[in-house]
Amino acid sequence: MLEALKEEVCAQNHELPANGLVVGSGGNVSGRDAATGLVVIKPSGVKFAKLTPETMVVVDLDGNVVEGKMKPSVDTGIHLFVYRHRADVLGITHTHSPYASSFAARGERIPAVLTPITHILGRDVPCSRYATPGEVDTGQAIIDAADGGWAVLVKAHGVFTMGKSASEATSIAMYLEEAAMTTHLALTRGPIKELPQEEIDRCYSWFRENYGQTGQKKINS
Repeated sequence: MLEALKEEVCAQNHELPANGLVVGSGGNVSGRDAATGLVVIKPSGVKFAKLTPETMVVVDLDGNVVEGKMKPSVDTGIHLFVYRHRADVLGITHTHSPYASSFAARGERIPAVLTPITHILGRDVPCSRYATPGEVDTGQAIIDAADGGWAVLVKAHGVFTMGKSASEATSIAMYLEEAAMTTHLALTRGPIKELPQEEIDRCYSWFRENYGQTGQKKINS
């Protein structure tokens, strides 16, 4: 069942420690199958090095295990809450990556001061209110703070990124941590100025039109 999605979700979970976004078994990636609504997510408490496509757990949107021998991630309920409230989301990545989470620890957003993250998100990275750990309150805090966007810091917790796939959500998490690190380093040398909204909008539109093979405009020789 959902073999390709299991492989993708497993591979994206391996990207988290490979890119310094998690330690131990903390953090997780999930993917939702658009046709069935079923969700694939990593098992709870299993070190990333031990993850294989076969260890992934398949659940329905109510949290019932459909396939898998292990208990799904303790954060499964949060993922499912987001999926139930955001039909456009097909992948979610959760990390406690150090630089981005340092903003979450302070209850601060990551301002839109760098074009690379602005290209991807088209805005700053908001920080939610403090949420009581658990499915409903944390899920609602993510939905409220995201306001239709693709990345959120949950105050005193960490990072949740969303995408049209598990791969896209994880890619956003990587770029977000880079932006958080660079922004933090810049702030140690003094105040920084956020990009004007019109420039943020222009960057976002340009990137969507030009980046990659499917979005790249034909260049006349």
